Amino acid sequence: MEVRDTRARRAAVRYAAVRYAAVRYVVTAVLVVTTAAGCGGSGGGDDGGGEGRDGKDGAAPSSSRTADGAADPAPSESARPGAEPSVTAADGDDTAACADGDCEIAVTRPVTFPFEGPAGRARLALTKVGADEVEYTVTGGGGGTVKGGAGGPGSGCVSVLRSGGAGTSCGGVGAVPEAEDGTVVLQVASGTDGTAVVTLVRG
Repeated sequence: MEVRDTRARRAAVRYAAVRYAAVRYVVTAVLVVTTAAGCGGSGGGDDGGGEGRDGKDGAAPSSSRTADGAADPAPSESARPGAEPSVTAADGDDTAACADGDCEIAVTRPVTFPFEGPAGRARLALTKVGADEVEYTVTGGGGGTVKGGAGGPGSGCVSVLRSGGAGTSCGGVGAVPEAEDGTVVLQVASGTDGTAVVTLVRG
């Protein structure tokens, strides 16, 4: 009788130990899952609120963006309108003043405009304007096609347009030559800052 009681007590102890281990395992597993869920929630909160990368209201630093998402650079100097001429000319930068073939204008970028040549309408295309450099082409007006170009400090070109042709010389420039009767003299002088002075004189 005493042996059976002893066996019964041992069986009860083993059952209690197994049950206790099972309960402890379940509680531990629940705690692990809960802790993992809490960590995930904390990370999500960092993404959605709190301080952002710039430390202000969770917003990322702002920047101008183009349609494809690339950063929009500030406009470069070359993309902006030409600068104001630094040289004072008799007619400013008004190309319309040259319509009669007699003017003095200052320009800082390529321009094209018509003027009255020695034998009809002519057209001047100033194709290059830079620091100490100029290039141009004159068409029509009885002188055919005339081209000029020069580079270097104090450089420029002088073209003499006649009803039957034209002549051009380039190099250092000074005072504008006088125009003879029936001619139109064109002088294009470069500037160190990129301002060219265009002068037309009708004879």
